[in-house]
Amino acid sequence: MDESILISKTEKYLNEIQNEKISLEKISKLESFKSVYCKLTKRLSNLQEMREDMDLKGYTAPYRSLNKYGSTNSGDIAFEEMSEVNRHGQYFRMKATAKKNILDRVKSAIDAHKIAIGHLEEFGIFKCESCSKSYKPSAFIELSKKESANNKNIENKENISKLEEKKEEKEECSCGCTDFKFEINKTGVYRLEIIPYLPLSGNYMVLMSEMTSWGRESFKKVLSILKQERKGVVKTVSAVIKFKENDRWIRKRVSLDSEYVDSYEEEIRKEYGKNVRIEFLQFHRTKPTIINDKHARTALAIGYAKYAENIVQNNKESILKDKISNIYKLAKYDEIVRDVKLQRPKFVVGEDSLEEWRRFETENRLKTVGLMSKRENLDPQLKQDINKRKNVEKRVFSEVASTLILWDIFKYYLTTSQDRRKRYGGPFPYLRSDIDRKQRRIFENMNKEVVNILKNNENEKIIELNNMDLLLNKKFNLEKKIKGSNIKINYVSLGAAIISSNCNIPVSLSSKTFDVTEKSVENEIKNINTFKRPKSDKTKKFLEMIKK
Repeated sequence: MDESILISKTEKYLNEIQNEKISLEKISKLESFKSVYCKLTKRLSNLQEMREDMDLKGYTAPYRSLNKYGSTNSGDIAFEEMSEVNRHGQYFRMKATAKKNILDRVKSAIDAHKIAIGHLEEFGIFKCESCSKSYKPSAFIELSKKESANNKNIENKENISKLEEKKEEKEECSCGCTDFKFEINKTGVYRLEIIPYLPLSGNYMVLMSEMTSWGRESFKKVLSILKQERKGVVKTVSAVIKFKENDRWIRKRVSLDSEYVDSYEEEIRKEYGKNVRIEFLQFHRTKPTIINDKHARTALAIGYAKYAENIVQNNKESILKDKISNIYKLAKYDEIVRDVKLQRPKFVVGEDSLEEWRRFETENRLKTVGLMSKRENLDPQLKQDINKRKNVEKRVFSEVASTLILWDIFKYYLTTSQDRRKRYGGPFPYLRSDIDRKQRRIFENMNKEVVNILKNNENEKIIELNNMDLLLNKKFNLEKKIKGSNIKINYVSLGAAIISSNCNIPVSLSSKTFDVTEKSVENEIKNINTFKRPKSDKTKKFLEMIKK
């Protein structure tokens, strides 16, 4: 496929995605959920095929072909040909930029779809009406694929009557039943509300530009959380060496893999002789982040930040009501500022002149309604309320998104096994299966005021906890002890048990928050105590065997 055709085809497809909104109104219904899930998985498959095509055509390094154009070769080109060469160079640079931009959009769209599918995967399960066997959405869709494969086999045998019968059949359980019901997975970690705000068409730049000032601040805070790096691990070792060859001293740069970190000198001497000199040495370290993918971090930050904007918009009045002295004056001030900002008089030329006119017009209108004195001083009460609102926006509004995603990631770590986190991306693609002490710092404290707003105004099941980082550390240490024990663990109940056994939180509250029974939480508390302090000799012997 021609490059320009591939770019235009991809842009057209991404624009179609942007115009086709995802509706979550009846998502709890089987057919509606199945429709949305299949639509997203089909889109993801198409986008991944487009990306593969782009990788094959060199879109990952589009500027590489431009090396032959530029000032370095200008000495070999006649003066009269320089303008022609520059024109060609500009043309190829434009094409390279178009390749880079479209690949960037496709990568963003792919990660946004992975996030949306991950949240849907956690949201519901399909149950067979006959045997009550549960299927995750991905496994349930596989039943349809198997059915399609069977249809093709029948078609190859030219058995038309059987094919017609099969077309009418639905997904079939292993027991032979074709009737399923859809149930919401109450113990799953998901937040479907962010799906409409994800850059599903790769339009992350557009979505970022639409945010409010505190919304952008919220976006930066979430991004900072997800970019938290762990302690670096040496990946390669670079050295500049000097060695003698044919009575000449030669300087050379060499690179060694991480396996030679402790024996780099021996390896270099082995290769270049005993008289080699190491003039420069550098260790290159990898510092993996919590979400180790740029586009996934951006998509999650946008989704949570824009959802947080929606929460704030719904609760703004009630939040500010108790903090603002005169809400009427503040509303009038906002109305004047907004109205003036939307105007652009024809007689004003230039951006500087426009800003000057807006400032002058705003002051005149504020004086007319009595919100500013003749000496251009704002009403003292209004000025105080403006400062209070700025403080609320900075301290509360911009913290909503970061509080939500911190709780969701914390809950996901607590309620899942390490093996599951390694195998499946879940609602947080590219999430590290465990995090070190440096990365756990982001969980040290949560904004108490925001937690109360989410609990009281949005009915969020969230517990105000201190030192969440220590709870995660206990969970990771417990996972190491459990590994290889073959003990059946209810990981959702285990998460609630870790909170209740280490914090002053009653089992009734932790079990309600995690949607599990109190009895299951109490059982997991017993398991925790067994691993901490084994009582019987048999248990002690068993734990010693696990350690070995």
